[in-house]
Amino acid sequence: MLKLYFTPGTCATASHIGLEESGATFDSQELSFAKAEQRTPEYLKINPRGRVPALVVDEGTIVENTAILDYIAAKYAPHLMPTDAVKRARALSLMAWFSNTVHPNFTHVGRPERFATDTAVFDHLKAVGRENFHANLKEIDGLLAGKTWILGDKFSVVDGYALVFYGWGKRIGLPVEELKNYTAWKDRMLARPAVKRVLEREKSVLLAA
Repeated sequence: MLKLYFTPGTCATASHIGLEESGATFDSQELSFAKAEQRTPEYLKINPRGRVPALVVDEGTIVENTAILDYIAAKYAPHLMPTDAVKRARALSLMAWFSNTVHPNFTHVGRPERFATDTAVFDHLKAVGRENFHANLKEIDGLLAGKTWILGDKFSVVDGYALVFYGWGKRIGLPVEELKNYTAWKDRMLARPAVKRVLEREKSVLLAA
């Protein structure tokens, strides 16, 4: 039995959507960051890094969205990831960029203490992070030009990952509605029953009027 550990509104939403879209049967456990549940001894046995998401499978635990999403597609829903070698590599490349560039830029806004110990530079880190993250959202908007989904005509697990950042942009007050391609795509995402179920479960900011 699959079990997903997640926290609403975090990057774990990507894996949550991937599982829901796959049709696989899974259990889930919500962790509260406010209560530091991701740092409890029990959870650290599952993911020693103390982060979400973590997916427990029969063979052990898989962490990091890129790995989890690729696993979900390979194991349960091949239609959710390109099977062509080059197209799959490009999908993985996009998710790697999400993980190692887009996400850290946002983290500078909310958790500057991860990048500096001098509180005097926190405001600067936040401002630069916000600027870089906004630039990332504009790049995603460009990637979506002329496409139905992030990889082209077919929905994939990568779409769930891209939705995370639109929500984060909205959360910090960026003018995401001005990103026409991204916003139209977001509306298509919210029309998908599996996506809507996850967002309702997580009480996502994306469902706010």
